[in-house]
Amino acid sequence: MNATRGLRASTIAALLALTPASVFAADMAVRRAPPPPAPYGPPPVYNWTGFYVGGNIGGMFESDRFTDDVGDSFGLNRSGFAGGGQVGYNWQFMPWAVAGVEWTFDGTSLSSTATDLASGMTANERVDWATTVMGRLGYAANNWLFYGKGGGGWVRDRATITDGADFFTASSTRGGWAAGAGIEYGIAYNWTVGVDWTHIGFNDQTIPIDDAGDFGTFSRHFDMVTFRVNYKF
Repeated sequence: MNATRGLRASTIAALLALTPASVFAADMAVRRAPPPPAPYGPPPVYNWTGFYVGGNIGGMFESDRFTDDVGDSFGLNRSGFAGGGQVGYNWQFMPWAVAGVEWTFDGTSLSSTATDLASGMTANERVDWATTVMGRLGYAANNWLFYGKGGGGWVRDRATITDGADFFTASSTRGGWAAGAGIEYGIAYNWTVGVDWTHIGFNDQTIPIDDAGDFGTFSRHFDMVTFRVNYKF
């Protein structure tokens, strides 16, 4: 019995002596602690970086106010359809932070008509299109992106005055500052949908109103709310 036990002990000792050190090293590697987490948390599930192009549809709202030099004032608010497209680029430089730039162009149906009953003269004014170029900065929560934006905006106006058989048409493009905000959601890796609000404001414009030196101040701004779809490259 003692001889058998001695033989078994000798066999186990011999097997341990012949076992490669790599086996113990592999076993020790399995038991190593996991690496520490990344300094800014786990990588995001959705990546917003890349160029994109898309379309939008919604409404445009205009607010005008004219005040003359003696304090008389009247305003005009009107609304219409807006639709167009956008092109831009996003850069997700942190798991939660996204910066970008975007250009938009939208045609509008904003229009109003007024008639002077005494003279029979009719004036029509319409806004043909609006465009913006803005930088964007947003907070990303995987598929969700919440952003603010700021830059410049331009609006194309056209006015027609009809007096009997005579008519006069003039058009101009005015520029101002633009700001806004929006929300986007990534429904797939290459497709996003969202809602966007844009405000275009102009500095007050002073114009003469008669030959006696009287003048008036014209204040004007636009707001546009659109639903959008983007394809991300």
